Amino acid sequence: MIFTPRMQKAVRFMVKTHEVYQKQKRKGKDIPYLTHPFTAGLILAKAGAHEDVVIAGLLHDTMEDSLDHKKVTHEMLEERFGKPVADLVQSVSEPVKDAGWAERKQAALGHIAFFSHESVLVKSADVLSNTVELLDDYAADGEATFERFNAGKTQILERTQKVVAALLAAWPESPLAEDLRTLSQDVAKMAD
Repeated sequence: MIFTPRMQKAVRFMVKTHEVYQKQKRKGKDIPYLTHPFTAGLILAKAGAHEDVVIAGLLHDTMEDSLDHKKVTHEMLEERFGKPVADLVQSVSEPVKDAGWAERKQAALGHIAFFSHESVLVKSADVLSNTVELLDDYAADGEATFERFNAGKTQILERTQKVVAALLAAWPESPLAEDLRTLSQDVAKMAD
């Protein structure tokens, strides 16, 4: 079976977290947030990742982006999906929550050096999904694209380049390495 009961359960859990409880949208757009974790899961499945990694891709933002009164915890994910999935989701969640944008992003960047190969895959799928969407938005809306973010264009593009470099350094032979290299070139062109 390719679309397993555990994957179905992960999709339901992700939809509840991002759509039912919050009606989350993509930044500055009327597009449901859940398109992002679906895309990350699709990238991972296409890259040949095993079931736990695909499930972690679907759930990768549930801990970080859940509401306080419906907080998704490591224990909750472990109970429903097993320790490997819970550990993967936790590994790609921002370690510093109560700080400003720059401090949170710097802490998350430093954490990549300690990632397992599975964590590199999940974070790579996350970065690919987010950045390809950003590139598409920029092609359609130009500089106005960056008005919806907490940081400016230069900061966002520089951070993306640093994250891609850290992911490539953590696992140069990753199945998503070529996609990340291409993405980095596209981001560099946008910065010009």
